[in-house]
Amino acid sequence: MFVTGLQIAAVMAIAWYLVRWHKGVRRRNSQTWESLLARLRPEWSARELSEQFLWKEGLSATPEDAWERMEGPRGLWVMYQNARVMLEIADYTAKNCKGVDRLLIETLHSDAMQIRVCVLMALAQYAFTQAGEGVRVNAYRAAAMYTGMAARMTQLLQVHAAVVVPDFVAAM
Repeated sequence: MFVTGLQIAAVMAIAWYLVRWHKGVRRRNSQTWESLLARLRPEWSARELSEQFLWKEGLSATPEDAWERMEGPRGLWVMYQNARVMLEIADYTAKNCKGVDRLLIETLHSDAMQIRVCVLMALAQYAFTQAGEGVRVNAYRAAAMYTGMAARMTQLLQVHAAVVVPDFVAAM
């Protein structure tokens, strides 16, 4: 009886996963530039950390200053979510535009994963230490990678989808 219940639970879990996966594939296949750019969260902008963050890598703030300007965990969460959306924009560009630099796409994939890991580490540390030195350093690292990713994303869009650059800049 227990084994039968376990089998039913396993089949239901797999079915649930497949349904979610199928919905995700359908959503990704029906995306447009507008729908992707609309998913970027503009509540916080890295403009607070770097005057030219969409055009040049690097921050013009110290880790302590960056933590204050990013409004702590709020800015970290926006970076986390926007990194995923920028990754989807990169994939969309690679899928729909000719001659996309595959190395740049892979770099953007790597950036997004590093940003997300760094943000999760900083948020976990924040939950336990309330903005200790380690939290500020991880947040600073995430912000530095985020500005780099945004600059590379702008470069990709300028070459392959120049029409959406103004909307991307406005959303960031």
